[in-house]
Amino acid sequence: MGEIVRYKRDVWGEEVILGVSWDLLYVVFMAIVILLIAHAIVMAALAKKNLDRPTGEGRRVVRHESIDRAFHWLMAVSILVLIFTGIAPILGLRIAWLNIHWISGLILTFLVIAHIIRATFWQDFKSMMLMPKDFAEPFDSSRKPGKYYFEQKGMHWAVTVVVLAVIVTGVLMLMQINTPFWERTNSMPEDQLGLMFLLHGLSTLALVALAATHIYFALRPEKIFYTRSMVSGWMSEDELAANHDPAKWSPKEAD
Repeated sequence: MGEIVRYKRDVWGEEVILGVSWDLLYVVFMAIVILLIAHAIVMAALAKKNLDRPTGEGRRVVRHESIDRAFHWLMAVSILVLIFTGIAPILGLRIAWLNIHWISGLILTFLVIAHIIRATFWQDFKSMMLMPKDFAEPFDSSRKPGKYYFEQKGMHWAVTVVVLAVIVTGVLMLMQINTPFWERTNSMPEDQLGLMFLLHGLSTLALVALAATHIYFALRPEKIFYTRSMVSGWMSEDELAANHDPAKWSPKEAD
């Protein structure tokens, strides 16, 4: 644990947790770069030269409503701002990062709460649930998913857990500084505060890895139409038929 956790001496001379070792940031970065490059090489080697991909022409169906696209991009921006302002001091960048960081954190918190409410009461929450039968999907090309395939569901739940960890630990740490809404409380013992820094740091590293992976797959040529649908809201009926089971997901026609 000595290479993962930083320690310090408190006022009583006892060793307490200071936070995560930020050397891990470079380890995570290099690991993600190597894994994604390896994936790109394997996919290029396996790709069929004359593979006919579904076309985006023709009739269109709705994949994402405008409000859901707005949630996605606002959350994406707030997460990227949080990551940048969180690691900027580690990289030696001199910016006034603290206020930008916690304001972005509060915006993300509000967006996540609003999204959870919408997903629970106005969307098909079950369409994002990971079921035991879903785990066979990546190994059986004959299995077509409903609205979301296995990897999308897995990424969604991984991001959900990590973002919630970032938010909870971030809010607890925010209570320890002055904001326009309250004055700092100094109520958290030093050892507990160090634990919050550690958990916040570890969840930040996980968020960096997930964000990089998500961006990579969003830009993959065979998946770029999903990214287009998160911008425009639609996908073609040809793309729907090639990638989804209409018995599990039958979207309405786009205007």
